[in-house]
Order: sequence, then C-alpha cells, then structure tokens
Amino acid sequence: MHISVFGAGAWGTALAQTFCADHKVTLWGRDPLHIDEIRSKGENQRYLPGLQLHPTLALTADFDTAACGADLHLVVTPLAGLRGTARALSLRQPGTPLIWACKGLEGGSGRLPHEIVTEELGPNAACGVLTGPSFAAEVARGLPAAISLASADLTFATDWVQALHQPRLRLYANTDVVGCEIGGAIKNVMAIAAGVSDGMGFGLNARAALITRGLAEIARLAETLGGRPETLMGLSGMGDLILTCTGDLSRNRRVGLALAEGKTLEDILRDLGHVAEGVSTAREVAGLAQRVGTDMPICAAVNAILHEGQSAREVVEQLLARDPKQE
Repeated sequence: MHISVFGAGAWGTALAQTFCADHKVTLWGRDPLHIDEIRSKGENQRYLPGLQLHPTLALTADFDTAACGADLHLVVTPLAGLRGTARALSLRQPGTPLIWACKGLEGGSGRLPHEIVTEELGPNAACGVLTGPSFAAEVARGLPAAISLASADLTFATDWVQALHQPRLRLYANTDVVGCEIGGAIKNVMAIAAGVSDGMGFGLNARAALITRGLAEIARLAETLGGRPETLMGLSGMGDLILTCTGDLSRNRRVGLALAEGKTLEDILRDLGHVAEGVSTAREVAGLAQRVGTDMPICAAVNAILHEGQSAREVVEQLLARDPKQE
C-alpha cells in the first residue's frame, strides 16, 4: 500500500517512519530546503533530531508527486493547514481515502477538523481522524503507544485499523468522531493550565484536581455537540489528557510553565519553535462554549491569560474563589 503523509513536522515524520515497516510511504513537506536537509542528513533535525529515518522513506516537496498514486492521504499538518491541504487533495486525486491527525478548532470559524473536511470533500467522503495519547518522539523511536482511528463509517474505521495497526502502535476503531476530536483539541488547553499550575508550585494535588475537573469540562462540551461520554473515558479523552498534562514532552504544558514564569506569549512561542495548538484553541473553545451554553471555567481562564491580558496569578485566584458546587 502507498501512503502519502502531508506534513513533515514531528508527528508527520513519526507516523511516516512507523508505517514504513509495512508500506510504501512518501513524506511531503512544503519547504523544499527542509526536505533537502532531511534527505541529505537522513533525519529530521528540525523536529526529531537524532532519529535515523527508514531508508525506504520517500521525501518530496512537490505536492502533485505526493498526492497522485497514493492509496491513502494522511494529513498531519497543523490544523491551520488542514483546509487548504484537503482542498488541494480533492483536486489532485479525488476519492482517495483521507485520514487527518490534526487537533484543535479552526481559527476564526471554530470548526472541528471533520467539519472542515466535510466542507471541502463533501458529506460522503471516505475519511477519519487519528488521535490519542502519542508523543511523536516516542512513537518515532518505536516505543509502545495506543491511539484511536475514528470515522462515522465503522467499516472505514475497522478496515484502516487493520491496515495501519503496528505491534508498537496499536490502533482502536471508534465511530464517535466528535468525542474524539473534542478530546484531542481541548486537552491542549488543559495542558497549558496544568503547566501554569505546576509552574506556580501548586503541587500534585492541584494538578490531579485540574485534570479531573478539566475532563469534566471536555465531556460536557462533547456531549453537548453530540459526542458520547464514554469516548472521553478512553484513549482520545482521558488518555490524551493525562499524557499532555503530565508529560515533559508536551509543548502546551511548556507554554503554561513559561506563562507561570511571567514570560510573554510572543517570547514563549518564538522559543518553542513548534506549533502549540492549545494557544489558538483556547480562544475558539471559549467562544464555542459560550455559544452553546456550556460552563468551561478552566478553558475560560486559560483564554483570559493568553488572549485577554490577565496575569496567571490573577486568573488562578479567580478560579479558586469560585463557589463550591456538586460534582
């Protein structure tokens, strides 16, 4: 099978590396200089330094070369690139199955990834989302991980789980696309909150409380939008939330830690060198929660720190001063 992976960042490279074991894989990146550097050095030093890439992995910066002739299009760009990539793929090779591994809510529209794909490919497109607790660096090194492949079409999900399943990257089929995407998007916002909490020295009890109450917020919104509560107890909900809030490889957690130190968001993102999807998602989820009438105080607090000019300490004090409620 020929898989074309679109997006030569850390996660795109990790998935391309993983699937090389059983498939012909092409990795596309939009920057020709970056692709040439990967090719000449045999590793993606910008995003996964120290990892020797599989010798059969094909590399290209030519979109048509990657799009045409593939049996599967796997989009692993930042969420901001999903719409344009899906649209371009629909013109180059329409009807090819599409799986995306992007997390977040689209800036400006608040759309979930599956809504973007539906708008670009139509309601009957063969498609699904790959999401769950998975740091790219560990997956690329062949360390064990388990993630979900969700599609509204159960046959699509189960067929592609069988095709892509690896001994060290276990895939589980799911039909709750909304629940999986909400879990994958908002856990990044919660990871920023966890980083702020840890950076301010609030301790492990506070972190546990934040993760637990954060999961309740995520589940409330998912259910409001048609997701299933049990999905949030699985890999793409609780699993991804725990990993991102506690793992030192989490970019969003690192944003929170830096905010607690008093650094500006501009400086934090410049130093990070990677996209932290929770930053843009915080604004979109705060707006979405308000529109649908879902109470999400932690997400609102993160948005206030990131986008409304409030200090981390001020926002934390406001959260702690909230009236007690029934769990």
